Amino acid sequence: MKILKNTSFALFFAISLLLFNQHATAQQLKTLQLKDVKDLKEFFRYKGKSTPVISGHRGGTIKGFPENCIATFENTLKYTPAFFEIDPRLTKDSIAVLMHDATLDRTTTGTGKVSDYTYAELQQLRLKDPEGQITSYKIPTLKEVINWSKGKTVVNLDKKDVPMEMTAKILRECQNEVIMITVHNAKQAKFYYQQNTRVMFSAFVKTQKAFEEYEAAGIPWSSMIAYIGSENTPENKILFDLLHAKGVMCMISAAPTYDKLQTPEERARHYRETFAQGADILESDLPIEVAAAIK
Repeated sequence: MKILKNTSFALFFAISLLLFNQHATAQQLKTLQLKDVKDLKEFFRYKGKSTPVISGHRGGTIKGFPENCIATFENTLKYTPAFFEIDPRLTKDSIAVLMHDATLDRTTTGTGKVSDYTYAELQQLRLKDPEGQITSYKIPTLKEVINWSKGKTVVNLDKKDVPMEMTAKILRECQNEVIMITVHNAKQAKFYYQQNTRVMFSAFVKTQKAFEEYEAAGIPWSSMIAYIGSENTPENKILFDLLHAKGVMCMISAAPTYDKLQTPEERARHYRETFAQGADILESDLPIEVAAAIK
């Protein structure tokens, strides 16, 4: 009887410790706690001078953590609240997984096209970090990431090779409306909007002509943020004014530009200048650095 009591106590203690550790881990994340589409659209509504928002491009780039990986998203959230741009691609058996490149060579232990492998075959591979070191992490499915993001953050689905009809179907199946979809033009936005009028977009609005096309398509401005380019330019002021007047937050991506600068000091200066010149959101491969620069 004494042995049984000790065993029961040990089991209870182990379960309690596990639950405590899980709770502690969850508490460490700096999450975006958005319950529904109403919260999502209100968070991303331009309200004048607002708190800068950070988007982790593919989750972020840091040693030990691969791009497009849940562990990487969680690592970024330990340092700063952020949302994440991700890249869905199709496997040979039509499973949507996260992979930026059409090929596996750069970011995994595999070679060749993603589309030449089944999902089961891809699970035999391991992801590499930005320095090419092999990690223990596997390629996640889009559904896994969407389900993980609920109550923690927002994932922004870029357009790769997944048909729009399939993307819309996956979003319906996941039953998580706190999602954003990247659209490159008003035609793509109109397709998704006709499928679901509650959808939120990260829309390419890099010119005044594009702005007018979204307006003509009847896409509500309350349903989007606007990606306007990758550099601070005088021309941005026109788009900032047009979009801000509609209540739309404007995003600059530093991934192809300022993230490539040689020193942290140079990068930090450009990150701060981007917000000072009127951007509301900065997308970056280095979201943890951005958070430190604008703290």
